[in-house]
Amino acid sequence: MVSLVSRQGRQLQRYSSNGCRLVVGCIPYKFKLDKPCSDDLDKAVEVLVISSQKGYGMMFPKGGWETDETIKQAASREALEEAGVQGNIERGLGRWKYKSKTYDAFYEGIMFPLNVTEVLVDWPEMDVRERRWVTVAEAREGCEHLWMKEALERLVKRLSNMSRNGTI
Repeated sequence: MVSLVSRQGRQLQRYSSNGCRLVVGCIPYKFKLDKPCSDDLDKAVEVLVISSQKGYGMMFPKGGWETDETIKQAASREALEEAGVQGNIERGLGRWKYKSKTYDAFYEGIMFPLNVTEVLVDWPEMDVRERRWVTVAEAREGCEHLWMKEALERLVKRLSNMSRNGTI
């Protein structure tokens, strides 16, 4: 068995040209097997949310983008470390600037959809985070980060368009 450990420290952290810490995250999602082509996307799709390390709030996996990895590798790593899922990273949802709730600093967040193909039983941060599959409506209601809610809306719009076009 391979031991998985979360990366620690900021010595490899990337920063934008104006000094913002670059944070990469993803919205893990899956289609419900009994309703894969439902006209109501909220009934057809579930997203995976996690708790913060402090144990409260609902968010999507995210963390620092480091100099020894591509942006999609960083998003995949954060999903594995924080939520214990793997899958296919899709085309980006956008970039947002936001103020850190912990530090007096601004970060630049970049979000991707992650179409989940595997849910791990054990993962690096399982002792400090909870994870839960929820409906899109529940994620909208419970996520405390405006920029993550905006990313979720972009994902829902994209999946809705794909559904109407028959590409999912």
